[in-house]
Amino acid sequence: MAKRDYYEVLGVSRDADDKQLKKAFRKFARKYHPDLNPNDKAAEQRFKEVNEAYEILGDPAKRKQYDSFGHAAFDAGAQAQASEGFRTWTAGVDPRAAQDRGFGSIFEDIFGDVFGGRRESQPAPEPGKDLHYNLEIDLKDAYHGTSTYVNIQKESPCDRCNGSGEDPGAVKTTCRTCKGKGTIDSGTGFMRYPSTCPQCNGRGRSSSPCPMCGGRGIKVKSEQIMVKIPPGVDNGTKVRVAGKGGAGLRGGRNGDLFIVTSIRPDRFYERKENDLYCEVPVTVSEAALGARIEVPTIDGTASMTIPSGTQGGQLFRLKGKGMPNLKGGGSGDQYVKVIITIPKNLTDDDKGLFKKISELYTENPREKILRRK
Repeated sequence: MAKRDYYEVLGVSRDADDKQLKKAFRKFARKYHPDLNPNDKAAEQRFKEVNEAYEILGDPAKRKQYDSFGHAAFDAGAQAQASEGFRTWTAGVDPRAAQDRGFGSIFEDIFGDVFGGRRESQPAPEPGKDLHYNLEIDLKDAYHGTSTYVNIQKESPCDRCNGSGEDPGAVKTTCRTCKGKGTIDSGTGFMRYPSTCPQCNGRGRSSSPCPMCGGRGIKVKSEQIMVKIPPGVDNGTKVRVAGKGGAGLRGGRNGDLFIVTSIRPDRFYERKENDLYCEVPVTVSEAALGARIEVPTIDGTASMTIPSGTQGGQLFRLKGKGMPNLKGGGSGDQYVKVIITIPKNLTDDDKGLFKKISELYTENPREKILRRK
């Protein structure tokens, strides 16, 4: 695959000065640093690409050759140069030029940002894990909103070592692997960069692990947390409780707790987004003559007028009587489906009245569907 233009890789114009090149390089080197993107092959490849681009454009002599001949200026022997690191340049260029240009200092600044300081400093703070908790509530609670307690199993700082992972009473010595720096050199050639020392976990010193947490600095504990569920939540809604997730390490921020709501099925209402649907029975006479009836809503009752000649299954809308919008801005509607009820246990007189009505209205309600056949 053909190499991308080095200026495109760094996102700068061809007339960018040294300051702009350095700024772009620092930005992308931080973003794609392997320690910040573990097991991410794409990020690792981008990190290499950014380094290669700045190796050329950051050196005035190499940049001049690249501007004249492009990638072809470095194809012959490019692999050999890369293996020797940043101090190996094209013929006639002082090997110390890289250091004079501040090339090494740039990496120290970048890796200092990544690890919370210079090479000798401690690794950067690590944020805690986000947690998820499934909470089932009634439709009325989803309508009004509710507050409730949930019991969470979460990682918290160890009580014995206060999150350090070290036995408070043990003797501490300088780590032999990193010699107290907290980091070791990783990678090869010009791709060498510091990474957290695996022996001391970046502390720069060796000590017996805390017997309570086994050196992790955290313990799993149970905590009861009050959560507030806002009006309008639906199935799958995530409610964020800031800072109530897993504990951060080395001063890192705590993770967040996400309450994922599910709504219990309601015996009367069917919910479709923010609209509610229900069925309401009416008598034959109410449907035939029209009437004003009382209809249940999720927040009380409402009056509704049905006109004369209302048919069974007809839908009527109660505006604004549905679920509130979670993000504000009004509510959905309630749709009422009319179900016509037929009296049971008719007397002979009742049957006589219905027979007289049927003789007055001889319309066949199935005539249209029979025609279709």
